[in-house]
Amino acid sequence: MKICAVIPAAGRGTRLGNTGPKILTRLNEQDTIWSVLQQKLAPLVDHIHVVLSPEGIAAFPPQEDGVSHSIQPVPTGMGDAIFRGYQTWSQYDAVLIVWGDQVFVSSDTLSRTIDALELPGPQAVLPVTRMERPYVEYAFEEGRLRKVLQTREGDITTPDGLSDVGTFLLTTGGMKAAWEQYLAGGAHGSHTGEINFLPFLPFLSLLGWRIQPLEVADATEARGINTPGDLDFFRNLYKNP
Repeated sequence: MKICAVIPAAGRGTRLGNTGPKILTRLNEQDTIWSVLQQKLAPLVDHIHVVLSPEGIAAFPPQEDGVSHSIQPVPTGMGDAIFRGYQTWSQYDAVLIVWGDQVFVSSDTLSRTIDALELPGPQAVLPVTRMERPYVEYAFEEGRLRKVLQTREGDITTPDGLSDVGTFLLTTGGMKAAWEQYLAGGAHGSHTGEINFLPFLPFLSLLGWRIQPLEVADATEARGINTPGDLDFFRNLYKNP
């Protein structure tokens, strides 16, 4: 099975006080968000594709073997960013999506996610963890993913609900056709107006895709770098020895 990792990273990190792309934010003298993600992903996948803003691609390090880039001209949402890389990741059996600030997802979780994918057939593996106050919540009923609640879109989540860890593994066959069908039904968030990716997952379940949850014990893996407090937290973890 050939896997392409896709990192949607067109964010500018303005909430962190950045002037450049968020994915190049330093965690210590040696490491950036990008270098940490690359170190985790490179041994596990066949290719890494990074989706950047026009400013981000200008600042990004020179392209390395096994790494490619595409541009999201306008930050209209994660779903749009992911499909900006379609020409690259569609050449692989599966696409491993990892948010561009998810530095604490563990190599163990990534490995277990890949091992859980059972070809053939349209399916996805969704690593989830219990959160005291989930920002995003996944509701499974009778073995299917029925809905995704997002507080940023005005939804109310359940205490101790299942949240993701910013990592999603999907088979690529039929995914573009399903995405176009999803867009035709109105994919924009009710509050943000963005082209959201997360509600696409229960839509796939409705189409008959198998959406397999994979439990992650450490809820810290769900924490991304979204605020100065998050950045301080991870910089403390990645302090130079």
